[in-house]
Amino acid sequence: MSGRRQGMLARSTVVHILKRIFCAGVLICVGILRTSAASLSLPPAPYSYTVLDQDLAAALQEFGNNLNIRVNVSADVRGRIRGRMPDLPPREFLDRLTALYNLQWYYDGLVLYISAAQEAQSRLIVLNPISFDALKAALDALNISDERYIVKPAPGEGLILASGPPRFVALVDQTLKGLVAEAQARRSPAAERSQHESVLMLFRGSSSTVFRDGRPEASPETPLHGGAVREAGPGQK
Repeated sequence: MSGRRQGMLARSTVVHILKRIFCAGVLICVGILRTSAASLSLPPAPYSYTVLDQDLAAALQEFGNNLNIRVNVSADVRGRIRGRMPDLPPREFLDRLTALYNLQWYYDGLVLYISAAQEAQSRLIVLNPISFDALKAALDALNISDERYIVKPAPGEGLILASGPPRFVALVDQTLKGLVAEAQARRSPAAERSQHESVLMLFRGSSSTVFRDGRPEASPETPLHGGAVREAGPGQK
């Protein structure tokens, strides 16, 4: 074999290897994107669905019924399915319908919400006094986060931008409100007073006296034999 033919063969082999590496990389990236989306567990077996002419919303409801998943289809989801759909795994079947009919879906752990893409919301939400990291940690812990949709700090003081389907944006807003309410409860005067005041209960025979911050306080008599002094329990403060 001539040197020229050997060189051509070597280049052909290298190109073939590079193509295989590129294809493998694409498959790996697709797998990562799919596994990083909302945690909707669906069986891997193909979903066989034969339809000649059916309302799109009805087909999506039937999809949920067949897989024992609660589905909430927005009134803005319109269209009809005509012709046979290919047999695909349920997740791919759902993604195919959303791509064909310009839809979005979001699973909150209980209900699969399907909405039209034009219903997507972008909302600026006041973040203070909660930090962005605290909010993000709460969203991750509650399995609300979805990499397909946006939650990020916005320009300005104490603002975030939440963007995605209505159910996703609503859950982000509710989570933040819950964190704010918790922070305010911790900082309330009553909470601060209960954290710093000292309570001592003094027992003498059958009578008891409560000392709150060193001052005696009227207390209902509690039958007790002998004298004792102890700190009041949490339910007695």
